[in-house]
Amino acid sequence: MNAEQLIPILASTVAAATPLAYAAFGELVTERAGVLNLGVEGMMLVGAVAGFAVASQSGSLTLGFAAGMVCGMALAALFAMLTLSLHTNQVATGLALTLFGVGLSAFAGRNFVGQTLTGLQPLTIPVLGDIPFLGPLLFHFDLMVYGSLLLLATLLWFFGRSRWGLVLRAVGEAPAAAHAIGYPVTRIRYLAVLFGGAMSGLAGAYLSLAITPMWVEGMSSGRGWIALALVVFATWKPLRVLFGAYLFGGVTILQFYGQGIGLHVPSQWLSMLPYLVTIGVLVLISRNPKTILLNQPMSLGQPFHPH
Repeated sequence: MNAEQLIPILASTVAAATPLAYAAFGELVTERAGVLNLGVEGMMLVGAVAGFAVASQSGSLTLGFAAGMVCGMALAALFAMLTLSLHTNQVATGLALTLFGVGLSAFAGRNFVGQTLTGLQPLTIPVLGDIPFLGPLLFHFDLMVYGSLLLLATLLWFFGRSRWGLVLRAVGEAPAAAHAIGYPVTRIRYLAVLFGGAMSGLAGAYLSLAITPMWVEGMSSGRGWIALALVVFATWKPLRVLFGAYLFGGVTILQFYGQGIGLHVPSQWLSMLPYLVTIGVLVLISRNPKTILLNQPMSLGQPFHPH
């Protein structure tokens, strides 16, 4: 395989990894605060249909991405109200949120099926984009790809250097202790859940406005579940989340390029590959519980009742 064949494969891998990265970063912050939201898939689908609907009606991709974030946050707010204020079971509520998002997106998008629009275009960076091999590989992506790298840097600083990052981790590790010294545990968890919803909605909007600029029912195709697995795979570390997103993005793209690069494997197996890899990775890291427990927030999924 020469460089000209390799560049589109690597570029497609980065594009496929970007929605996974956004959704997983959002869930990472949510789980670091001690809340387990399994509704990522539903929030992504609602963000996808909302983003496409607003962009197609307004002609503005910016408004489309904003609508995706707002609708993702709306579903996350519903989840937060049920789990943090009414103390419903987080696992059951998250699963219900996914089912609700799947149905709501299908209903809301029924008039947009088959429509297309001009999606988000890659940037053209003078001089740097003309560098052989590295130019098209590093400097020919859209703003959302570079935004995911900026988000990674922000999260690394937030968790590693900022006071509020330490507070968020304390809320996830020992909510009773954080409450005892005066921090509003429930409010902080609300904000973390809303951030996770915004990122899931943004990831969904990226699917319908950039990767495939159209609305198709169920177009997230299980990416929300892969994003959830990514957080565990990365042991709640932002840099590992991005690495995992690129890994799973590459596996996803392999199903499209596999036949072309000489992999004589039935197409059905290639289609199953991302999900098989997800299951395989989770099985491998679960063999050593210490790997997960080392960084897992101690209160993850547990309700908090302030006294």
